[in-house]
Amino acid sequence: MYAVIKTGGKQYKVAAGEKLKVEQIPADIGSEITIDQVLAVGAGDSIKFGAPLVAGASVVAKVVAHGRHDKVRIFKMRRRKHYQKRQGHRQNFTELEITAING
Repeated sequence: MYAVIKTGGKQYKVAAGEKLKVEQIPADIGSEITIDQVLAVGAGDSIKFGAPLVAGASVVAKVVAHGRHDKVRIFKMRRRKHYQKRQGHRQNFTELEITAING
């Protein structure tokens, strides 16, 4: 069984037992969270789509860790204008382990 969930402005296809990194969620490590924004639920050949959400469906996940992704380097330059700018960015993430899909 799998589900398509929406969190942090992005969509993820998840199944029970998977680990994934999503945008940072304010939750303690080891706590259980419920994601109610389920766009689709599928099992085998049957798929149930929501318009826009599947009614009564939810995904239960356990917060495994918080962290930061690798640094992304931004380099801007205008040729012949004596302009160079260097910048770095590290995005925060929350690692989730999907425990159950209800739907």
